[in-house]
Amino acid sequence: MISCDKAAVICSKTQYREAGFRERLQLWMHLLVCKTCTSFSRKNGKLTNLCDQAVIKTLSPEEKSRLKSRLQSDLSKDA
Repeated sequence: MISCDKAAVICSKTQYREAGFRERLQLWMHLLVCKTCTSFSRKNGKLTNLCDQAVIKTLSPEEKSRLKSRLQSDLSKDA
């Protein structure tokens, strides 16, 4: 049987559909006997779903460039 540390890694890989069949089978067998990892897996799945549903807006490259220039100019004024 796999360790809890290995189960956590496979659990994360499974959330992002990166785990192979053998790893998923190992995780499933581990989760049958380890309630701590089962809880972790459940919570990790909920967190992944929340992140997928979040509407996250990031700065465009142009906005980043303007902000960087502005910060640099403000720093040079303070010096």
